[in-house]
Amino acid sequence: MNSPWIIGDLQGCLEPLIHLVGKLPPEVPLWLTGDLINRGPRSLDTLRWVIDQGERITTVLGNHDIHLLSVAAGLRKPHQTDTYDDILAAPDRAQLLDWIRTRPLAHFDHGWLMVHAGVLPQWSVAQTLSLAAEVQQVLSGPDWLAFLPQMYGNEPAHWDDSLRGPERLRIVINALTRMRFVDTDGRMEFATKEGISATPSGFMPWFDAPKRRTADTPIVFGHWSALGLINRPDLVAIDTGCVWGRHLSAVRLADRNIIQVQCPDCGAQGV
Repeated sequence: MNSPWIIGDLQGCLEPLIHLVGKLPPEVPLWLTGDLINRGPRSLDTLRWVIDQGERITTVLGNHDIHLLSVAAGLRKPHQTDTYDDILAAPDRAQLLDWIRTRPLAHFDHGWLMVHAGVLPQWSVAQTLSLAAEVQQVLSGPDWLAFLPQMYGNEPAHWDDSLRGPERLRIVINALTRMRFVDTDGRMEFATKEGISATPSGFMPWFDAPKRRTADTPIVFGHWSALGLINRPDLVAIDTGCVWGRHLSAVRLADRNIIQVQCPDCGAQGV
Protein backbone atom coordinates (compact mmCIF):
# COMPACT_ATOMS: atom_id res chain seq x y z
CA MET A 1 0.00 0.00 0.00
CA ASN A 2 1.21 3.51 -0.78
CA SER A 3 2.47 5.38 2.24
CA PRO A 4 0.24 8.33 3.16
CA TRP A 5 1.40 11.88 2.62
CA ILE A 6 0.42 14.42 5.25
CA ILE A 7 -0.33 17.99 4.15
CA GLY A 8 -0.33 20.98 6.51
CA ASP A 9 -3.03 23.58 7.13
CA LEU A 10 -4.86 24.54 3.92
CA GLN A 11 -6.99 27.45 5.19
CA GLY A 12 -8.82 27.91 1.91
CA CYS A 13 -5.70 27.99 -0.28
CA LEU A 14 -6.88 25.79 -3.14
CA GLU A 15 -4.36 26.61 -5.88
CA PRO A 16 -1.30 25.67 -3.79
CA LEU A 17 -3.10 22.49 -2.72
CA ILE A 18 -3.76 21.45 -6.33
CA HIS A 19 -0.17 22.30 -7.23
CA LEU A 20 1.22 20.27 -4.32
CA VAL A 21 -0.99 17.24 -4.89
CA GLY A 22 0.08 17.26 -8.53
CA LYS A 23 3.63 16.57 -7.37
CA LEU A 24 2.60 13.48 -5.38
CA PRO A 25 2.01 9.94 -6.68
CA PRO A 26 -1.48 9.52 -8.19
CA GLU A 27 -4.20 8.46 -5.77
CA VAL A 28 -1.79 8.31 -2.84
CA PRO A 29 -3.64 8.49 0.53
CA LEU A 30 -3.67 12.03 1.94
CA TRP A 31 -3.82 13.04 5.59
CA LEU A 32 -4.71 16.65 6.41
CA THR A 33 -3.86 18.32 9.73
CA GLY A 34 -7.06 20.39 9.95
CA ASP A 35 -7.88 24.06 9.39
CA LEU A 36 -9.06 23.21 5.91
CA ILE A 37 -10.77 26.58 5.65
CA ASN A 38 -10.73 30.25 6.65
CA ARG A 39 -8.50 33.28 6.03
CA GLY A 40 -7.58 32.09 2.54
CA PRO A 41 -9.59 33.13 -0.53
CA ARG A 42 -11.36 29.87 -1.50
CA SER A 43 -12.75 28.18 1.58
CA LEU A 44 -15.79 26.66 -0.15
CA ASP A 45 -13.85 25.38 -3.16
CA THR A 46 -11.16 23.90 -0.90
CA LEU A 47 -13.74 22.17 1.27
CA ARG A 48 -15.52 20.76 -1.79
CA TRP A 49 -12.23 19.49 -3.23
CA VAL A 50 -11.41 17.68 0.01
CA ILE A 51 -14.86 16.11 0.27
CA ASP A 52 -14.79 15.05 -3.39
CA GLN A 53 -11.65 12.98 -2.72
CA GLY A 54 -13.74 10.57 -0.68
CA GLU A 55 -11.87 7.87 1.21
CA ARG A 56 -8.54 9.07 -0.14
CA ILE A 57 -8.64 11.83 2.49
CA THR A 58 -8.22 11.53 6.24
CA THR A 59 -8.50 14.80 8.13
CA VAL A 60 -8.71 15.96 11.72
CA LEU A 61 -10.58 19.01 12.95
CA GLY A 62 -8.75 22.30 13.47
CA ASN A 63 -9.81 25.33 15.45
CA HIS A 64 -10.92 27.20 12.32
CA ASP A 65 -13.11 24.29 11.25
CA ILE A 66 -14.78 24.20 14.67
CA HIS A 67 -15.16 28.00 14.66
CA LEU A 68 -17.19 27.74 11.46
CA LEU A 69 -19.71 25.51 13.20
CA SER A 70 -20.31 28.19 15.85
CA VAL A 71 -20.52 31.01 13.31
CA ALA A 72 -23.01 29.02 11.24
CA ALA A 73 -25.09 28.35 14.35
CA GLY A 74 -25.17 32.07 15.21
CA LEU A 75 -23.25 31.54 18.44
CA ARG A 76 -20.16 33.50 17.36
CA LYS A 77 -19.79 36.56 15.18
CA PRO A 78 -17.36 36.21 12.28
CA HIS A 79 -13.94 37.75 12.80
CA GLN A 80 -12.79 40.46 10.42
CA THR A 81 -10.33 38.01 8.86
CA ASP A 82 -12.85 35.17 8.43
CA THR A 83 -13.54 33.99 4.88
CA TYR A 84 -16.50 31.70 5.53
CA ASP A 85 -19.13 33.63 3.56
CA ASP A 86 -19.04 31.31 0.54
CA ILE A 87 -19.68 28.27 2.74
CA LEU A 88 -22.43 29.97 4.73
CA ALA A 89 -24.19 30.97 1.49
CA ALA A 90 -23.82 27.58 -0.22
CA PRO A 91 -27.08 25.80 -1.12
CA ASP A 92 -25.74 22.60 0.48
CA ARG A 93 -24.44 24.40 3.55
CA ALA A 94 -26.12 21.93 5.93
CA GLN A 95 -24.45 18.94 4.30
CA LEU A 96 -21.06 20.68 4.34
CA LEU A 97 -21.38 21.49 8.03
CA ASP A 98 -22.45 17.92 8.78
CA TRP A 99 -19.36 16.61 7.02
CA ILE A 100 -17.10 18.92 9.05
CA ARG A 101 -18.64 18.15 12.43
CA THR A 102 -18.30 14.39 11.95
CA ARG A 103 -14.52 14.50 11.41
CA PRO A 104 -12.23 13.13 14.17
CA LEU A 105 -9.90 15.20 16.34
CA ALA A 106 -7.10 12.63 16.28
CA HIS A 107 -6.01 9.86 13.94
CA PHE A 108 -3.55 7.00 14.43
CA ASP A 109 -2.22 4.68 11.73
CA HIS A 110 1.11 3.49 10.30
CA GLY A 111 2.59 4.09 13.76
CA TRP A 112 1.91 7.85 13.56
CA LEU A 113 -0.47 10.04 15.54
CA MET A 114 -1.97 13.07 13.77
CA VAL A 115 -3.64 15.97 15.58
CA HIS A 116 -4.18 19.59 14.68
CA ALA A 117 -2.37 21.36 17.53
CA GLY A 118 -0.89 19.08 20.16
CA VAL A 119 -1.22 16.40 22.81
CA LEU A 120 -1.12 17.02 26.56
CA PRO A 121 1.94 15.42 28.18
CA GLN A 122 -0.25 13.42 30.57
CA TRP A 123 -1.98 11.55 27.73
CA SER A 124 -0.90 8.32 26.09
CA VAL A 125 -1.74 7.65 22.46
CA ALA A 126 -4.61 5.40 23.50
CA GLN A 127 -6.03 8.03 25.86
CA THR A 128 -5.67 10.75 23.24
CA LEU A 129 -7.68 8.70 20.75
CA SER A 130 -10.30 7.82 23.36
CA LEU A 131 -10.78 11.43 24.44
CA ALA A 132 -10.89 12.64 20.84
CA ALA A 133 -13.61 10.04 20.18
CA GLU A 134 -15.66 11.43 23.08
CA VAL A 135 -15.70 14.86 21.45
CA GLN A 136 -16.40 13.41 18.01
CA GLN A 137 -19.36 11.49 19.39
CA VAL A 138 -20.92 14.69 20.78
CA LEU A 139 -20.26 16.80 17.67
CA SER A 140 -21.62 14.03 15.45
CA GLY A 141 -24.70 13.50 17.57
CA PRO A 142 -28.15 15.08 17.69
CA ASP A 143 -27.29 17.49 20.53
CA TRP A 144 -24.23 19.07 18.90
CA LEU A 145 -25.80 22.53 18.69
CA ALA A 146 -26.49 22.53 22.43
CA PHE A 147 -22.88 21.61 23.11
CA LEU A 148 -21.24 24.37 21.04
CA PRO A 149 -21.71 27.21 23.60
CA GLN A 150 -20.17 24.99 26.29
CA MET A 151 -16.89 24.37 24.48
CA TYR A 152 -15.57 27.95 24.78
CA GLY A 153 -13.19 29.13 27.48
CA ASN A 154 -9.58 28.55 28.58
CA GLU A 155 -10.40 26.66 31.76
CA PRO A 156 -9.72 24.08 32.88
CA ALA A 157 -6.18 24.45 31.57
CA HIS A 158 -4.78 21.41 33.40
CA TRP A 159 -5.88 17.84 32.82
CA ASP A 160 -7.46 15.77 35.56
CA ASP A 161 -8.82 12.28 34.97
CA SER A 162 -11.80 13.13 37.15
CA LEU A 163 -13.06 15.84 34.78
CA ARG A 164 -16.54 15.18 33.44
CA GLY A 165 -19.14 16.86 31.25
CA PRO A 166 -18.46 20.09 29.34
CA GLU A 167 -15.22 20.82 31.22
CA ARG A 168 -13.77 17.48 30.16
CA LEU A 169 -14.72 17.96 26.52
CA ARG A 170 -13.56 21.60 26.52
CA ILE A 171 -10.03 20.80 27.66
CA VAL A 172 -9.79 18.03 25.08
CA ILE A 173 -10.81 20.40 22.29
CA ASN A 174 -8.45 23.11 23.53
CA ALA A 175 -5.50 20.73 23.71
CA LEU A 176 -6.05 19.06 20.36
CA THR A 177 -6.95 22.19 18.38
CA ARG A 178 -5.46 25.25 20.18
CA MET A 179 -2.51 24.34 22.38
CA ARG A 180 1.03 25.65 21.89
CA PHE A 181 2.72 26.06 25.28
CA VAL A 182 2.50 24.16 28.58
CA ASP A 183 4.30 24.39 31.90
CA THR A 184 6.11 21.53 33.63
CA ASP A 185 2.79 20.30 35.06
CA GLY A 186 1.13 20.30 31.64
CA ARG A 187 -0.96 23.42 32.23
CA MET A 188 -1.77 25.16 28.95
CA GLU A 189 -1.08 28.81 28.09
CA PHE A 190 -3.19 30.32 25.28
CA ALA A 191 -2.12 33.97 25.05
CA THR A 192 1.14 33.44 23.15
CA LYS A 193 0.90 32.65 19.43
CA GLU A 194 4.42 33.44 18.30
CA GLY A 195 7.26 30.97 17.86
CA ILE A 196 9.64 29.34 20.31
CA SER A 197 11.65 32.54 20.76
CA ALA A 198 8.57 34.06 22.43
CA THR A 199 8.08 31.21 24.91
CA PRO A 200 6.54 32.72 28.06
CA SER A 201 8.43 32.36 31.34
CA GLY A 202 7.76 29.05 33.03
CA PHE A 203 6.40 27.43 29.87
CA MET A 204 7.71 25.38 26.95
CA PRO A 205 6.36 24.05 23.65
CA TRP A 206 3.99 21.18 24.43
CA PHE A 207 6.21 18.70 22.61
CA ASP A 208 9.18 19.48 24.87
CA ALA A 209 7.31 18.82 28.10
CA PRO A 210 9.19 16.45 30.41
CA LYS A 211 7.85 12.89 30.68
CA ARG A 212 5.48 13.38 27.74
CA ARG A 213 3.74 10.00 27.44
CA THR A 214 3.61 10.13 23.63
CA ALA A 215 7.35 10.73 23.27
CA ASP A 216 7.89 7.28 21.76
CA THR A 217 5.26 7.76 19.05
CA PRO A 218 5.89 10.15 16.15
CA ILE A 219 3.28 12.92 16.03
CA VAL A 220 2.46 15.14 13.09
CA PHE A 221 0.60 18.39 13.68
CA GLY A 222 -0.18 21.77 12.12
CA HIS A 223 -1.71 24.89 13.70
CA TRP A 224 1.52 26.63 14.70
CA SER A 225 2.77 28.38 11.57
CA ALA A 226 5.29 30.45 13.53
CA LEU A 227 7.30 27.27 14.13
CA GLY A 228 7.92 26.63 10.46
CA LEU A 229 8.83 23.12 9.40
CA ILE A 230 10.20 20.89 12.16
CA ASN A 231 11.25 17.34 11.33
CA ARG A 232 12.72 15.47 14.27
CA PRO A 233 12.47 11.81 15.34
CA ASP A 234 9.46 12.25 17.61
CA LEU A 235 7.43 14.77 15.61
CA VAL A 236 6.82 16.72 12.44
CA ALA A 237 5.39 20.25 12.58
CA ILE A 238 3.97 20.92 9.14
CA ASP A 239 2.03 24.21 9.16
CA THR A 240 4.47 26.24 7.07
CA GLY A 241 2.29 29.33 6.69
CA CYS A 242 0.71 28.90 3.26
CA VAL A 243 -2.06 31.31 4.17
CA TRP A 244 0.58 33.92 5.04
CA GLY A 245 2.25 33.61 1.65
CA ARG A 246 4.95 31.13 2.65
CA HIS A 247 4.72 27.41 1.79
CA LEU A 248 2.34 24.47 1.76
CA SER A 249 4.16 21.30 2.80
CA ALA A 250 3.64 17.55 2.52
CA VAL A 251 5.59 14.79 4.24
CA ARG A 252 5.56 11.08 3.35
CA LEU A 253 5.27 8.98 6.47
CA ALA A 254 7.35 6.07 5.19
CA ASP A 255 10.59 8.02 4.83
CA ARG A 256 9.79 11.64 5.81
CA ASN A 257 10.40 12.87 2.30
CA ILE A 258 9.15 16.47 2.17
CA ILE A 259 7.72 18.38 -0.79
CA GLN A 260 6.78 22.06 -0.65
CA VAL A 261 5.16 24.60 -2.95
CA GLN A 262 5.12 28.36 -2.56
CA CYS A 263 1.93 30.23 -1.69
CA PRO A 264 2.54 33.82 -2.84
CA ASP A 265 -1.06 34.73 -3.59
CA CYS A 266 -3.17 33.04 -0.93
CA GLY A 267 -4.53 36.37 0.26
CA ALA A 268 -4.54 36.46 4.06
CA GLN A 269 -3.47 39.66 5.79
CA GLY A 270 -1.83 40.13 9.17
CA VAL A 271 -0.03 37.67 11.40
